[in-house]
Amino acid sequence: MMRFNAIFLITVVMISAAAARADEPINIGSRLEPLVDNYLIENFDGATLTLQKPVAREVAIVHNEPWEGCVCCYHTVFQDGSVSKMYYRGSQSLGKGVETHRQVVCYAESRDGINWVKPDLGIIEFEGSTKNNIIWDGVGSHNFAPFKDNNPACNPQQKYKAMGSGKGGLFAFASPDAIHWEMMSEKPVITKGAFDSQNLAFWDSERGRYVDFHRDFRKGVRDILTCTSPDFLNWTEPVWLEYPGAPTEHLYTNQIAPYYRAPHIFLGFPKRYMPSRNPSNHWARGVSDGVFMTSRDGLNFHRWIEAIIRPGLQKERWVNRNNMAAWGILVTKSNIPDTPDELSIYATEGYYTGNDCRLRRYTFRIDGFVSVNAPLVGGEIVTKPLLFSGDNLNINYSTSAAGSIQVEIQDAQNQPIKGYTLDDCPEIIGDELEHVVTWENQSDLKSLAGKPVRLRFNLKDADLYSIRFR
Repeated sequence: MMRFNAIFLITVVMISAAAARADEPINIGSRLEPLVDNYLIENFDGATLTLQKPVAREVAIVHNEPWEGCVCCYHTVFQDGSVSKMYYRGSQSLGKGVETHRQVVCYAESRDGINWVKPDLGIIEFEGSTKNNIIWDGVGSHNFAPFKDNNPACNPQQKYKAMGSGKGGLFAFASPDAIHWEMMSEKPVITKGAFDSQNLAFWDSERGRYVDFHRDFRKGVRDILTCTSPDFLNWTEPVWLEYPGAPTEHLYTNQIAPYYRAPHIFLGFPKRYMPSRNPSNHWARGVSDGVFMTSRDGLNFHRWIEAIIRPGLQKERWVNRNNMAAWGILVTKSNIPDTPDELSIYATEGYYTGNDCRLRRYTFRIDGFVSVNAPLVGGEIVTKPLLFSGDNLNINYSTSAAGSIQVEIQDAQNQPIKGYTLDDCPEIIGDELEHVVTWENQSDLKSLAGKPVRLRFNLKDADLYSIRFR
C-alpha cells in the first residue's frame, strides 16, 4: 500500500505538470509567487531566470569549546518567537577519522540572528561538568535535526520534534521546550537509506502531513529520498527526488524547507560534493560547494547547476566538507540604514583545518534567490494564463538608475486589455520589496479578478523577484 501511495503521488504530479503546460489558467489567488522557476512563465524574450548570489557577512559562531571542535556540523536554525535557535553536532577530530571525544548535540541562541550565545544549560555532563550548552548525548547525536512543529493538532508536550540517526535508521525525538528531549520510539521510524548525513523532517502545512528528506546512494551516488507521515511515527516507503535537466551529482545534504512567505514552494540548499577533486591536497579528498533547488510538489526539483555558495578566496574552504549550508533561513535586520530586513543563511568554514571551525552568515534580499533579469537593451516575459484574487498587483523588483520595468495585462489570448497596456503603465524605477503597479494613475484590478489574464513584463537593466495580487 505504501509503495502504491508513492506511485500515485508521482502520477498526480505528472498530471498536474501537464495541466500547467496547457492553456488552463493557474489559480494563484492572492499568494506570493517568488519567480524561482518557470512554472508561471510561458515566454522569455531577451530576459532570463538568473540565480542570485548571497552576500558574505560576519562569522556567526566559532566552535572552540572543549566539547566542540573542527568537525562541528549539521547545523539547524529556526525562529521561535523572539529567539532564533541553533543546533549542531559538537565533535573534534585529530585527522583521518580519529575523534578526541564523543559526539554531542549543542544549542545556541540569538535575539537577532547575528550575535549568538552558548547558554550554560546544566543538562549533560562533559568531562566532569554540566556547565555547557549540550542538550543531548546518545542516539542521534551525530546528526540531530530539530524543528518546531506547526501542526495545529500537535501535542504541546511534543511541540518540538527532531530526526537523528542510530542503528538501523532514523529515530524520532520530541520536546516540550526545545531543550529537554526524549525518544518517541525505541525503534527507528525510517529504515531505508544511508543516514550518515543531515536527515530532516517537518510539518508541511500546505498538504497537511509530515515530510522527510534523507540521504541514500543511488547507483553509487549520494542522493535524496523522501517520504511522508500523518503522525511522525509511521512513514510511507521512501522514493527518490527527481531533478529534470540536471546532471547526476553527489548531494551530501539537502536542507529543504518551505519558504516562509510562500509555503507551497520548497527551497533546498544541498551541499554538492565533488569526490575526485582535491585542490588542497588534504588527506580527506573531495571539495564541496552549495547549490540551490526548488519544488512545488516535494518530488520534482528544479536544481540550478551553478553554485549559490562558492568556496571563494579562503583556502580552507577548498577542503572537503566546507561550504555546508545550515538547515533553515532567518529574517535579520540589515546593517545598512534605511533598508528593509534581509534573509540569512549560514555555511561552514574551517572544517578539518584547525582546532575549531566556524559558521558564517550570508544574506539575500527578501525573495531574492532568483530573479527574472534583463539587460539595458531590454527583455520581456509573458506569463501563462492566471486567475487571481485581490485589488492590485505588487512586485518585488530592482532597477538601475537607467533601467525600468513596465507591466501589461493581457487576456488569455495574449490581447492587451484596454487601460492596462504597456503604454498605460508608467516606467517603474527604483528598488522596492512591495511596489503597487499602476496604469494611468490607477491600480484597481477588481474588475479582472477571477478572469484568466496574462502578465507581460518589459524589463531594462532590472530584476523581478516576486509578484503578488493583494
